[in-house]
Amino acid sequence: MLKRTFLLAGLLVLGACKTIPSSQVTSTTNPLHQIEVNGKLYAAVFQQNAAEYQALAAQAFNIATLRVDEILTQSHNKPLAIVTDIDETFLDNSPYAVEMARQGKIFSEETWNEWTSKGEALPLLGSLEFFNYAASKGIEVYYITNRTQNDKAGTLKNLQKYNYPFADEQHVIVRTTESSKETRRQKLSETHEIVMLLGDNLSDFSTAFDKKTQEERLQNVKNNQALFGKRFIVLPNTGYGDWEAALLQYKRNLTTEEKDDLYNKSVKGF
Repeated sequence: MLKRTFLLAGLLVLGACKTIPSSQVTSTTNPLHQIEVNGKLYAAVFQQNAAEYQALAAQAFNIATLRVDEILTQSHNKPLAIVTDIDETFLDNSPYAVEMARQGKIFSEETWNEWTSKGEALPLLGSLEFFNYAASKGIEVYYITNRTQNDKAGTLKNLQKYNYPFADEQHVIVRTTESSKETRRQKLSETHEIVMLLGDNLSDFSTAFDKKTQEERLQNVKNNQALFGKRFIVLPNTGYGDWEAALLQYKRNLTTEEKDDLYNKSVKGF
């Protein structure tokens, strides 16, 4: 009798397990619905661990150095300037992505300022040598960034910590009212000849890439193909950027689920 009772109880438990809706089992574990947070964590794993990532950075700055040497053989009518972005162009902010993922959070101005105020982002391989080389040749470096005024003190501390050239109020130009960098580039062009631009985001280079669709961005890369590796020096960033904003159709108020749905629809399997 006792054996029969245990057998019956076991069958009832198994039967109850079978009635649990599959959506309840998979809704919190399905990786297809965790891309926004965990995808950025995986990008940070690459950024912090792949020697190939540092090799790509070194390659970019080596090419930029060769271009400086070419530029100096040409005649110019204004003082020369190099314009560079900061984040993921020569400073590594992957610890921020890791911390947000561990807390199950996404980007916010508050947490970003908490990170930038520390001034602890590490330099990418070859960046310090390149910018100091350019400075030694009489080329000014301007850091045109979409960090805000709230981030500026921490940014200056970070740049000065590693002895980047021109790490001062005048040369670190933060975002004010608009995210496009064109107005700031044009203002600089009034007094300087911009001979090179460095960035991880296509809008770091030209308005041809500002708020464009995915198709337009790709077409404009093709249209400007000859400039990459010459006037435009691109650094890799798999964690965030306008490539992601374009994929999300520049909609800022999407839920995590809506974003994940668009991410999944954007890729193809076999």
